[in-house]
Amino acid sequence: MMLTGRVIKTIGGFAFVETAENTILRCTVRKKVKEAGRILPGDVVKYERLGPQEGVIEDIEPRTSCLERPSIANVSRVVAVITLKHPSLNLRLLDKILVVAENKGISPIICLNKSDLNEPGDARDLIDTYRRIGYPVVVTSAKTGAGIDELVQLLRGQISVFSGQSGVGKSSLLNAINPRLKLRVGDLGKWDEGRHTTRSVELFRLEGGGYVADTPGFQRLNCDSISSSELGLLFPEIARKMVGCEFRSCLHRGEKGCAVLRALEAGEVSPTRYENYLDMLDEIMEAEEAGKWVKR
Repeated sequence: MMLTGRVIKTIGGFAFVETAENTILRCTVRKKVKEAGRILPGDVVKYERLGPQEGVIEDIEPRTSCLERPSIANVSRVVAVITLKHPSLNLRLLDKILVVAENKGISPIICLNKSDLNEPGDARDLIDTYRRIGYPVVVTSAKTGAGIDELVQLLRGQISVFSGQSGVGKSSLLNAINPRLKLRVGDLGKWDEGRHTTRSVELFRLEGGGYVADTPGFQRLNCDSISSSELGLLFPEIARKMVGCEFRSCLHRGEKGCAVLRALEAGEVSPTRYENYLDMLDEIMEAEEAGKWVKR
């Protein structure tokens, strides 16, 4: 009998599928399914049970979203984890995460972690800037538990990935959300050496419903599937203003009649966000000129 389950991880040619009864089956994959494409954590699959702990995957349900690096399917939330210190705030990475999420049609959340290290008011301007744009911002401390309940509510019923540079506390947050995970937390003193303490993508069920995944390498982002003409649409505050530009081909770099530049001068667009937009635009245009841009 054909049953439906969700892939929570893939190892060595096997897919581990969570069943409707919350048991895990180690499944092989039919050749026809392999030929159609790679099975990913997050996939909803049709399978047949072959034994108490084994099965075979017969088909994959259509995906609602797909991330390439790391590879994970049907993500509905991206949690961009940042800190003001230890490690220091990286707004360019944050904005890149938000752009990738917007491009994939995935709802982003900004999680300002390690709030116990900050003085009152340290992050007020930062929080106000992103909330005005329309992004949810939750302030947490994996150490004290502050904000964890609010974060859990935002993740309920979703498939969520945690993204951010090493050392911001992604694994610590996941452990705070569900202590049974017992994910290994890295040495924070080595965060800037590019050391990643999480080695593979695996989905973990939340008690209130939904899944979370720790995603190694997601901080190594690029915009190679976004065109220069599309980038502005992925900055919500720029997208709202660009409809007033005199020319439809405006890239908001000093062109005549640019409504985005007027909004920037009026304080309606964050200068830091605008600079990050320009940096990404340069990166994309270099890829386009080199013939390395590929639409996905």
